[in-house]
Amino acid sequence: MSRVAKALDAHGHDLLLVTPSADLRYLTGYQALPLERLTCLAVNSSGQAWLIVPKLEQPAAVAAGVLEQGIDVLAWNETENPYEILARAVGHVKNPVVNNSMWVEKAHHLQAAFGTTVSLADNILADIRMVKTQQEIKALHEAGAAIDEVHNQMGKWLRPGRTEREVGRDIAEAIIAAGHDTVDFVIVASGPNGASPHHEVSDRIIHAGEPIVVDIGGTMPSGYCSDSTRMYACGEVEQEYVQMYGVLQRAQAEAVAFARPGVTCESVDAIARDILAQHNMDEFFIHRTGHGIGLETHEEPYIVSGNTRVLENGHAFSIEPGFYIPGRFGARIEDIVTCWDGEVTSANNTTHDLVIL
Repeated sequence: MSRVAKALDAHGHDLLLVTPSADLRYLTGYQALPLERLTCLAVNSSGQAWLIVPKLEQPAAVAAGVLEQGIDVLAWNETENPYEILARAVGHVKNPVVNNSMWVEKAHHLQAAFGTTVSLADNILADIRMVKTQQEIKALHEAGAAIDEVHNQMGKWLRPGRTEREVGRDIAEAIIAAGHDTVDFVIVASGPNGASPHHEVSDRIIHAGEPIVVDIGGTMPSGYCSDSTRMYACGEVEQEYVQMYGVLQRAQAEAVAFARPGVTCESVDAIARDILAQHNMDEFFIHRTGHGIGLETHEEPYIVSGNTRVLENGHAFSIEPGFYIPGRFGARIEDIVTCWDGEVTSANNTTHDLVIL
């Protein structure tokens, strides 16, 4: 929060308001529920902090250790106006900002209570959160190892005659068994469904000889996320797909090899995209090469054309080029990589080959 205070001062703001979100957990360690009742952290440019919570949520906030951080906890009763209570405690402010994911309803009420316009914090929090500590990097590698454990068991579940939904249910159970607290997503996209990057699962029956995209992830007890995509097939697939998949493997591997502190996000994207373009496959690569990851599966920095941000130690992000042919098939290879000591290390270490089951 001291870093937030300095950032507020540097950007000409005097107060940050944060409601339940990954931002709140990052700043306080308190994973509050996003409810209709107001829970809100306020941090001013001097570093003073308040947390207003419904009285019934006060024990959870205290148990999370907010008092030990010097945060003044304000508990409100059901018949009180929490927005006015917070505004009175904080005092007069001129240029407050709110976290980007705050509900519009709450932003409007806070604006009315403080008697001034609130604006988005934009990159004030993102710039801080995207530079991970060594402890956060360790947590991401632990998450990567846990999701690798699930991919290594795929042969137990993927076979012809089963539906994507049946396989997805088994995978979800394995994600929890591997140490995650929650299952965030399970994508099992067989045959033509693989052409939809975010297909998830359906009642489609898996057939022999077709590729299957499996993209899975969850959240660990630490709060940090996993995310990894691998390709499978039940029996041999057509030769055209094998050739295209070989190009994709090269594109993903060379993008990982190129990524390091000192290069731009868009240059990593260009490495993968240019290799696909050499084989007339770039039109089938319809998304960015990667996204940052931490307490959220998708956060800064984004590995995409136009992002001139320079990678630095502490950045963590996916590298996941793909190709998607409508009505036929698709493919994606995804690793989470982390920057530390001038080098990039992958948190995911299962094979990148098309696994024939």
